[in-house]
Amino acid sequence: MPGTDPVPDSGGVFHRRYLLVTLGALALVFLAAFESLAVTTIMPLVSRELDGASLYALAFAGPLATGVIGMVAAGNWSDRRGPSGPLYASVALFVLGLLIAGSAGTMAALLAGRLVQGLGGGAVTVALYVVVARVYPPVLHPKIFAAFAAAWVIPSLVGPFAAGLVAQLLSWHWVFLGVVGLVVPALLMIVPALRGLSGGADAATAEGGAAGAPDAGRGAHAAASEGAASPKPWDYGRLAWAALAALAVLGLNLSVELPAAGWVLAAAAVVVALVAVRPLVPRGTLTARRGLPAVILARGLASAAFFGAEVYLPYLLVERYVFSPTFAGLTLTGGALAWAAASAIQGRLGARLDHRRAIRIGSALVLGAVLLALATTLLAWPAAVAITGWIFAGGGMGLMYPRLSVMTLALSTKETEGFNSSAMSISDSLGGALALAATGIVFAAFTTAAGTGVAPFAGVFALTAAIGVVGVAVAPRVSGSGPA
Repeated sequence: MPGTDPVPDSGGVFHRRYLLVTLGALALVFLAAFESLAVTTIMPLVSRELDGASLYALAFAGPLATGVIGMVAAGNWSDRRGPSGPLYASVALFVLGLLIAGSAGTMAALLAGRLVQGLGGGAVTVALYVVVARVYPPVLHPKIFAAFAAAWVIPSLVGPFAAGLVAQLLSWHWVFLGVVGLVVPALLMIVPALRGLSGGADAATAEGGAAGAPDAGRGAHAAASEGAASPKPWDYGRLAWAALAALAVLGLNLSVELPAAGWVLAAAAVVVALVAVRPLVPRGTLTARRGLPAVILARGLASAAFFGAEVYLPYLLVERYVFSPTFAGLTLTGGALAWAAASAIQGRLGARLDHRRAIRIGSALVLGAVLLALATTLLAWPAAVAITGWIFAGGGMGLMYPRLSVMTLALSTKETEGFNSSAMSISDSLGGALALAATGIVFAAFTTAAGTGVAPFAGVFALTAAIGVVGVAVAPRVSGSGPA
């Protein structure tokens, strides 16, 4: 099987043995990247048209929250039957969410679509990580994760600009509906790659069709090593905790709508979210225990600092610097290009750049960029300062994300790959969701107190900078240097 055979002499992840799997996975990453960048670009316009300023952050935090449920379900499903089923189901949910959001006439309908969209998007992430663990040998993991980051290059070049242009010339609705058209070629590429990854006992000796892919399910791996084992049962307890965490994040976002008891509800929601996430991640994650727990926590903090600030940067440029949505979206292009470039560089450096150093440098770059955005807001510096800073933020994420992914798999056993992959994705999404919920509360509070001005944006960037400081402090606690 490709996961255990000697590594091909040439071609890497694009060797004929892995080609279809690689192309299919990259197509799905491309789809998610295009949608993410496009929606971030047009959301200020959508918020204005649908009178949804108070729910602006929820439009981003909501999909991340429901994504946690999708991640847990996909991880458990992948452990039982392999990643094929979760991938197909998640893509279907993703498309359904796009259709609902694209046809929305109210902010409530848009949010409903985004929640469904997030449920599918979260499941895609975990299923792809299980595919990587089963198909590629460990020596190729840095390269495939670098390829995932590079898949953001084309969307980052055309996504924000195209989304702004479509919104201005046609309607923002077509930004959602147009992405649906990307699903067909993505599925055409992924279907051949997934043949033989069905999982279950019968798939233990499957060769993976034309791609030469092995069985991707943990149930099949167990059958191969222990005989005809029954599939792992559904873990309904983890699904319940995931649902509770998602509801807590949604409650935190909606607390802004209750002026009298809002802060009480917000505090309760944070406590519930932290309690609910404990069974979903390795023990010691919330206390930054050295090793895998610190790796999982670092991923969540990086996501919280970066995405918590990023969704407000185009908003700042549109509201305070009178940028059009088209050109405000170019801010995201610079950061995404830097993300992909830095990811490619770290992939080539391999063990010459140890994991801990890459994560420390990356977290410092993200913090520096957020501080530049804060200074630009408070001191009325030219917009170019914040835009340039965000290029460094993207570079920092490009250094960190692939290494954190590699470390998660390297510190996992065959029996924990699904759990740890979903834990990393949960930390990623829940960190971003909690940060967006908190920034939404801060933004609304400062808007109520000071009206429109720099204060709401300054409050957002100050909060995300504080999260970035914690991320810098946790970075040295990830384990070891080089592959574990």
